[in-house]
Amino acid sequence: MSAKAKFTKKEKNTGELKFEIDQDTIKQGLDTAFNRVKKNLNVPGFRKGKVPRQIFNRMYGEEALYEDALNSVLPAAYQNAIDDTKVEPVDQPQINVESMEKGKPWAISATITVKPEVKLGDYTGIAVKKQKRNVLKADVENKLEELQKQQAELVLKDGKAEKGDTVVIDYVGSVDGKEFDGGSAQNYSLELGSNSFIPGFEDGLIGASANDDVDVKVTFPEDYQAKELAGKDAIFKTTVHEVKSKELPKLDDDFAKDVDENVDTLEDLKKKLHDEIKDQKKETAEENIQEEAISGAVKNAKIDEIPQAMIDTEVDNQMNQYLANLRRQGIDPKLYYQMTGTTEDDLKKQFSSDAEERVKTDLVIEAIVAKEGIKPSEDEISEEIKSLADEYKMDEKAVRGALTDDMLAHDIAAKKAIELIVDSSVEK
Repeated sequence: MSAKAKFTKKEKNTGELKFEIDQDTIKQGLDTAFNRVKKNLNVPGFRKGKVPRQIFNRMYGEEALYEDALNSVLPAAYQNAIDDTKVEPVDQPQINVESMEKGKPWAISATITVKPEVKLGDYTGIAVKKQKRNVLKADVENKLEELQKQQAELVLKDGKAEKGDTVVIDYVGSVDGKEFDGGSAQNYSLELGSNSFIPGFEDGLIGASANDDVDVKVTFPEDYQAKELAGKDAIFKTTVHEVKSKELPKLDDDFAKDVDENVDTLEDLKKKLHDEIKDQKKETAEENIQEEAISGAVKNAKIDEIPQAMIDTEVDNQMNQYLANLRRQGIDPKLYYQMTGTTEDDLKKQFSSDAEERVKTDLVIEAIVAKEGIKPSEDEISEEIKSLADEYKMDEKAVRGALTDDMLAHDIAAKKAIELIVDSSVEK
């Protein structure tokens, strides 16, 4: 379809791709263009859509079909030139028609942005920090204390409210003497120190006792979600009905059974917690080693400037994946933005912060795959399909229909490259 395709690297990550469209392809394009336009032609002596090609050429000239013909054949011709030269565009090309002479191949040039060149440094034997995997007695004790607090009961307290206590209150908020929507409640249970209210509100109730009336003065944050209240001084007239403190349960066998029905004694619970913490530390250690080892491989590589198009694509992919996960959970993106008080731009900024580093990481991993000649087998691709089907509770045929073998092979090869980096790393 295209012939004599040639790519010439220019400055940074741009280059010029030159290719030709042969006469056979041009003829096919002209035929397609003529069949499309003749449907709407009204030529005296001929029924609509029945004008012969020779008559059309005599009346309008074959050149009248060139633009439509080019639009028809260009995408495939461009792709063919890309395949011939093995360049990897990362953005839409800027097409320029060099010549469209009758009877000759059409000459096309395209200015394209390509992936930056990667020069790998050391990616095996990378030194990473020594990871802590041993479980300390304090780790188990801290976990027990956490469970003990979760099982605590609230009991009425005669004294003054302290941080960590829970108060049952009525409150009415006002700004400049006027009450505002959402600023009042009755019999509301609030844990002091939970930071669930406006800054300063909970502190204003420390020291209060049951049946006290307290005027709590606060200032709404400048970035408060309700714009009409942002930065405003407010007074909350508050009545304290009850003060409750946490009463911790005794650490004994009964406590252990309440926490976990699969254990009989406190010692059984401690052993189970020990094993769980050990697994958690092992998993954390593996994650830390992987992150540090890959980061080292990326730092050791020399990478040309990353095209903005690649960064933008990475951000879009991350956003689409995140929003798709929300939809699978039954959460509409609009509802998510309302619940979190954020916008689409906020989410985009979030994913933009480290997008360039993620692109660099992908480029380095791809370069390692190429250098090591990693090529997944058919059996590995089949196993990956089965794994994905199990993970997402889908039929294997549905997975194979959604993902091409090339996509699966790319992901498997990337995993193998990561394993190579991580398995060869050295803890120091």
